[in-house]
Amino acid sequence: MGITPEILKKRTFEFALTTLKKMDHLKKSNANEIMGRQVMRSATSVGANYRSACKAKSTADFINKLKIVEEESDESVYWLELIKAYNEINDPNFEALLNESKELEKIFAASVITAKNNRYSVPQNRKL
Repeated sequence: MGITPEILKKRTFEFALTTLKKMDHLKKSNANEIMGRQVMRSATSVGANYRSACKAKSTADFINKLKIVEEESDESVYWLELIKAYNEINDPNFEALLNESKELEKIFAASVITAKNNRYSVPQNRKL
């Protein structure tokens, strides 16, 4: 069984929720405040934009919205990596969050490629 839209909705929701909770536990500093806000925006945007993609009005709309999800996922990876390095975090739970962000980014990058390929594919029995 593959990854269904419902599974992705749940995963992106949990990713956002876990990210928000992790940011509340960072030490107070100007840098952490800035990085925390950035990652909270991108992490919550992943799920919100994925839900929007699921309601797309056309294939082109779906691809465009999915591309935004991919970009937000990639941005989340960046901010989590920066937070980890800046705070010298060596916590398996934080590492799991970072790994989930990387996995979501890969899933959405592959989904964009698949959606584009499906959009431009020509059925085998149809002549050009």
